[in-house]
Amino acid sequence: MKKTILICGGTGCVSSRSRPLFAALKRELIARGLADKFQLKFTGCHGFCEQGPLVLIEPDDIFYCQVKPQQAPDLAAALQAGRVAEELLYTVPETGQKVKTRHEVPFYQKQQRLVLARCGLIDPENIEDYLASGGYQALAKALTMAPEEVIAEIKASGLRGRGGGGFPTGTKWEITRNAPGTKKYVVCNADEGDPGAFMDRSICEGDPHAVIEGMLIAGYAIGADEGYIYIRAEYPLAVKRLGIALQQAEAKGYLGENILGKGFNFRIKIKQGAGAFVCGEETALIESIQGNRGMPRPRPPFPAVSGLWGKPTNVNNVETFANVPLIINQGAARYAAIGTEKSKGTKVFALTGKVNNTGLVEVPMGITLREIIFDIGGGIRGGKKFKAVQIGGPSGGCLTEEHLDLPIDYDSLLAAGAMMGSGGLVVMDETTCMVELARFFLSFTRMESCGKCTPCREGTTRLLEILQRLVEGKGQEGDLERIESLSRNIIDSSLCGLGQSAPNPVLSTLRYFREEYELHVRRQDCPAGVCKPLVRMRHRAAKLQAQA
Repeated sequence: MKKTILICGGTGCVSSRSRPLFAALKRELIARGLADKFQLKFTGCHGFCEQGPLVLIEPDDIFYCQVKPQQAPDLAAALQAGRVAEELLYTVPETGQKVKTRHEVPFYQKQQRLVLARCGLIDPENIEDYLASGGYQALAKALTMAPEEVIAEIKASGLRGRGGGGFPTGTKWEITRNAPGTKKYVVCNADEGDPGAFMDRSICEGDPHAVIEGMLIAGYAIGADEGYIYIRAEYPLAVKRLGIALQQAEAKGYLGENILGKGFNFRIKIKQGAGAFVCGEETALIESIQGNRGMPRPRPPFPAVSGLWGKPTNVNNVETFANVPLIINQGAARYAAIGTEKSKGTKVFALTGKVNNTGLVEVPMGITLREIIFDIGGGIRGGKKFKAVQIGGPSGGCLTEEHLDLPIDYDSLLAAGAMMGSGGLVVMDETTCMVELARFFLSFTRMESCGKCTPCREGTTRLLEILQRLVEGKGQEGDLERIESLSRNIIDSSLCGLGQSAPNPVLSTLRYFREEYELHVRRQDCPAGVCKPLVRMRHRAAKLQAQA
């Protein structure tokens, strides 16, 4: 039986030289006469980015990590001899034991890879791999159903938008379908701009056809014949693979005219964004597609009624569309059995920060933060103490040790002062200054503000000035009250989601770490030792005290 060697070709592993590894291993297989016994594939992200480059041998499930190009001869020799290359196996830090298969690696054990099921197992630049794994079967099935039946199935699944707000996907599709007008659009929001987030990028790189298939089904359901994928130009590998996938899908008859002989016409174009964070907001994204400056529109009307060029437009993010073929293939009831009562299915997270196992994880809704950070993530680096986790990016909030057993779902996170967002998880340890963290995130959102509305443009600037004073040891009595008042005004009066959520990291850190803020104001002290002006003040005070 011919075995398959799967080398991770996601951006993370590519940056760790997985391309030279692929080339070196290919040469070795040819030189040893093994090319007809092993199939070599360059895949999407395997998830365990911390340990890249990653190599998986199927069907044996042999998992190798941190494989260097110069180790290709050793790996080829092991493959030729039919043995396991022990030196390339993963070592479990807690036990010191080497494990042979991927399923034995703790990082994967609590994951439920549905959206990411193909990522790392297929060649994303080969449509035949996608078709062999059941690709486009959901589209074929959907085209035998009435559009209203497709929408009903998505509604019954409980799928909510994975881009931030969590609006019910089926309801959004229904509103767009029922909106007056014959010309309608489907837009995929791949403008993933959160610091530390790479969920949508990895899906586009590893399984682009799943996104395209989801868009096709949405187009059929709402009555659209045209779609756009709006993706930031900083994702060159994702742009390349999406472009290849679109060409292949059209050549195979899954895009274009009279798709699968069912009279359904649909085409997709790629629009590359220039990296403006505000274009993650759907109306700003629409303006950018139209060739205008990316600035949000007042709502209502919402895009579902008046969007691209004034026509009804359905906007969902990458992960949302990638869920759609799963739902159509397996049925709404099976999908809805995963997750919690109001948050169905799985969620993909980018796990980064002061955690041992950084990478891409997919978990069922309702899993706890503790399970993600300590069981999947392997705990805090260097044996330090967990302090907080920022969830939802610059628009999200910080959660603390008291929230580690909080189930991750839309409503629980909102009640705790955070939000799901697109799925970034940045873990912090005891060496993190929460005031500086809030200042960092606010400086990002202030810089990314389009400037259209005064509350966001001026409010975030004034708020940042206060935080800047605090980290410089120039805090004043009343600053914390000013922060709270100004933050509420920005949230209540900003035009779009960027301004309405910009103060979230500030308010959540102030809520859970108020004492740390007070130390910055009243004692000009940074307990984490991060704010340099305050550290210098502490050293000067200690020196004067010693001299006295």
